[in-house]
Amino acid sequence: MKLSIIIDNFDAASSVRGSVDRVTQHNNQQAQRKAAMAVLAHAEAGEIAARLRDFTLPDHQDLRAPESGLVMLRGRVGGDGAPFNLGEATVSRAAVRLASGEVGFGYTLGRDGEKARLIALCDALVQSRDFGGAVERDVIAPLREQLMVRREQAAAETAATKVDFYTMVRGEG
Repeated sequence: MKLSIIIDNFDAASSVRGSVDRVTQHNNQQAQRKAAMAVLAHAEAGEIAARLRDFTLPDHQDLRAPESGLVMLRGRVGGDGAPFNLGEATVSRAAVRLASGEVGFGYTLGRDGEKARLIALCDALVQSRDFGGAVERDVIAPLREQLMVRREQAAAETAATKVDFYTMVRGEG
């Protein structure tokens, strides 16, 4: 009887370990998608298209054709005050499904529907087992490098205009 209890506990432990592994894998995929979206949102549509041009794209279809709309921007005074409506911003969105079933979503500020579609396509490709690594290596990583170079240039230009103010002590007694 003790032997069956030990085996049952072992099976339960391996089942829990499998569940934890699936959750960890899901969290890693979500983190990878989030990082990719952060890069793609700041890239130009032409840059994304140029990177994808050299890439062999799988069959895919638009689930939601690119469309533009408005979102309400909300703000808070001091970060913790009562929320208020700050204004509206134009946003474009799209959704793409690969032939293998992965669905990608793309959102971008402005009215660039093609950029939203390219972001959705990249999102679907990042989720694919067959294309995820190649998209990260050939599309996302080079765009990330370009983004970092632009940010460093902007920081250097900003630092060049820095003015140090100081107060002189008057010599009156």
